[in-house]
Amino acid sequence: MPPHADKQRKRPKQDRAKETRARILTVAAHLFGTRGIGNTSTNRIATEAGMSIGTLYRYFNDRDEIVKELNNSLFLQVEERYSQLLTAGANQAPRDAVIDLIRSAVDILVANGPLVRALVADLQFYGSGIPEFEPRLRMLVKLYIIQFMGPIKHVDIDVMAFVVLNAGFATALRSVELDDAELDAIIVGTADMIGAWVDSVAAIENA
Repeated sequence: MPPHADKQRKRPKQDRAKETRARILTVAAHLFGTRGIGNTSTNRIATEAGMSIGTLYRYFNDRDEIVKELNNSLFLQVEERYSQLLTAGANQAPRDAVIDLIRSAVDILVANGPLVRALVADLQFYGSGIPEFEPRLRMLVKLYIIQFMGPIKHVDIDVMAFVVLNAGFATALRSVELDDAELDAIIVGTADMIGAWVDSVAAIENA
């Protein structure tokens, strides 16, 4: 038997496993968004996904693990997009960079609106996702601030990054409940506030 034959035989099983796992997550996201997390059992998820509960448990230990996986997926999307934008926004004014950051988070959250509402309603969004990802997102913002202003002596840069990130992300979270006109006004207002603050700190540091 050729040395690579075993890998070729296993690959379809791996692909099917990935497809099965993805189907569980897709169905769970839909059910959480329409029924709420508390009203959706693993049995219901398995039935809607067209599999036995035993099959589901081969991929996830319980519903909380599914929630965490969906939660992590949202934040990973935001983290990846933030990393791209902060790199590209090195030459932007802070206000414009903040607008792009908020809009990128809004696009991801709105695309997953029902799921986001379910996560927030059940406090899982705050209970598992933000503590894990907030430091990583804050580090990206911190690097941007350093890149924009250089070393800071008069303001705690960690506090500054925390405020910038959480003010922007709070606006993004509200996006799932706002119409376009309200959302645009809030995004611009938040960006004006943060941009003015960053500019004022930069002026002090460069004085």
